[in-house]
Amino acid sequence: MLRLFSLFVVLLPVATRGVAADFYVDPERGDPANDGSAERPWRSLQGVFDRGFVESRAWSSLPYEEDCTLVAKNAGAPVKAGDIIRLRSGYYGDLLIQSYYNTDSITIAAAEGHTPRFRSVLLRSSSHWALKGLHVSPEFGTGKKPRVLIDLESHGWRGPVHDVVVEECVLQSAEDTSRWSAEQWNELSSSGIEADGTRITLRNNRLKNVDSGITVTASHSLVEHNSVENFAGDGLRGLGNHCVFQYNVVKNCYDVNANHDDGFQSWSRGPKGVGTGEVVGIVLRGNTIINYENPDQPHRGTLQGIGCFDGMFVDWIIENNVIIVDHYHGITLGGARGCRIVNNTVIDPNDQRPGPAAVRVGRHKNGTPSSGCTVRNNLATSLHVSTGRDMTADHNLIVDDPASVFVDLAGRDFRLRKGSPAIDKGSQDLVPEIDVVGTSRPQGQAVDVGAYEYRAR
Repeated sequence: MLRLFSLFVVLLPVATRGVAADFYVDPERGDPANDGSAERPWRSLQGVFDRGFVESRAWSSLPYEEDCTLVAKNAGAPVKAGDIIRLRSGYYGDLLIQSYYNTDSITIAAAEGHTPRFRSVLLRSSSHWALKGLHVSPEFGTGKKPRVLIDLESHGWRGPVHDVVVEECVLQSAEDTSRWSAEQWNELSSSGIEADGTRITLRNNRLKNVDSGITVTASHSLVEHNSVENFAGDGLRGLGNHCVFQYNVVKNCYDVNANHDDGFQSWSRGPKGVGTGEVVGIVLRGNTIINYENPDQPHRGTLQGIGCFDGMFVDWIIENNVIIVDHYHGITLGGARGCRIVNNTVIDPNDQRPGPAAVRVGRHKNGTPSSGCTVRNNLATSLHVSTGRDMTADHNLIVDDPASVFVDLAGRDFRLRKGSPAIDKGSQDLVPEIDVVGTSRPQGQAVDVGAYEYRAR
């Protein structure tokens, strides 16, 4: 412990706190009467909150209104802003963090070499939290399965959630779903992460055997380097403005219900419902979406890649994505304004219907035409860009003979092979500076078409 007793601390100015403190929870060897030190850990993480051991802030009155003020909560409690609560191996059950607005981030993290196991995590109406290295699955406990494994929830009565980081967590509905029927997928699978609010970061999380993977209604948020493997809904959903989804991997869709499955999906919502608003400023960069790795996968269906059908979608950047799906909709924007789709690879792995996978920019469902969009340097099995005001489509290459383009189509290696017709055939205008794996552009006389820049090996 770096801090002794809260009574002593409150006698000193805040500026003299120095280094943040570490606290420990051990559900197997801890005791609620301990002080939370490495030698005398607490037993229950939920008990840390229920017993008021975290100094924070809460709204002065409820229901929450925009002019509400924050007041001290649990003043003098041992855990303070900037501290770390380290979790040792064991089962922690269902965690609820509610109405804790910290002045600086408090981190809840797996202790080095330990595996803290949760059934679910709900962080509601709170701010400045970081969750790191948690393992979350309904299989760890008993009872009705949670709808969502990690839920960052803004609440109409209690207030918004903001400034939260979730990273390096492992989430799964079950370890092994290879024998699940369609009915079991629908009954037993939980969705992975749902995030409301603003300034949310979801990074390096591993989701497996889930319903939908990651749903972000938050604005000004970052979703990067996550993987969603084996899912029955949508892999990623981006519904808030000014969010970045980059370098995520989404693969292996299970077709078990009537949902139109997408690797990434978005839709607008306005005063008159779905499709009557705008989704503004989304960046989709360097993501890989693969319908299936094994052609004999159980419940294999078709998957739409980036499917956005209820615009308007405004000022989006879609670049360096690798989309391998057997559906018409490889990348589709239905109602777009000021968007650019540049240097993506969109390939259909077979010649079956529906397909071939295309880059598409079309009208909104209400008939509003797309405008001011650029579709450039894309390598795709099909291309459909509607005409309209300031619509530009150039330097795109339609793939008729994949064997002449890629290193190994059957092996899912979509790097450009030597002599590929995509090499040096792109435009420099609006091109991303690096490709999907970080290779700088250009490597040759001109920029290559697609997500990969060819580099002699």
